[in-house]
Amino acid sequence: MTSKNKALETYIPIANLIAQTFGKNCEVVLHDLSIPQNSVVYTVNNHVTGRQVGQPFEHLIKDVLLSKNFENDCTANYRTTTIAGKKIKSSTALLRDAKGEVIGALCVNYDLSPLNDMKILLDEFMDTQQEKIEATVEPFDNVIEIVEDLINKMIGNSSVTTLKRKDKIELIQFMDKKGVFLIKGAIEKVAEKLNISKVTVYSYLDAIKKSENE
Repeated sequence: MTSKNKALETYIPIANLIAQTFGKNCEVVLHDLSIPQNSVVYTVNNHVTGRQVGQPFEHLIKDVLLSKNFENDCTANYRTTTIAGKKIKSSTALLRDAKGEVIGALCVNYDLSPLNDMKILLDEFMDTQQEKIEATVEPFDNVIEIVEDLINKMIGNSSVTTLKRKDKIELIQFMDKKGVFLIKGAIEKVAEKLNISKVTVYSYLDAIKKSENE
């Protein structure tokens, strides 16, 4: 485990237990959300999705925090698809410290591919929901707080006055890929924290989309 957060180490036995209980098709990933760009700090059975220590989170905002099923700090049984085309049943729970602050996330990914031939018998087990967030939404109050904290951690200790335009664009591109701007009001918060105008954030996003389409 690469995290310096000792509190997260207590979840390693739980990750191992889940993986051992459900077998080789069950992957468990532990995230340290104090380092969003490198949040993956521990994995078990990572052949399921290919998640590697040092990678950033992928589905935390879009499929977990913005889900209508997000309750009691977790979203269970949402569907994702790997680059290789595997159908994955995923569940994610936020992890809090003794002060009640979100410090990490525990994600369980189960590969449904081997169960395809048994689908009729396993329909109840394989029942999943997938929400596609296409526009900005008004999230729950605690989600706003969590995402704002993630934005602060993405920016880190960098002095925004010394950040070059290229650095700011890279930060905004990372935030955009992770779904930050699907949160209503996120554009304004990021603009304020980067000491730029809202119009500038929009122009950066337009430039990013143009470069990705080239």
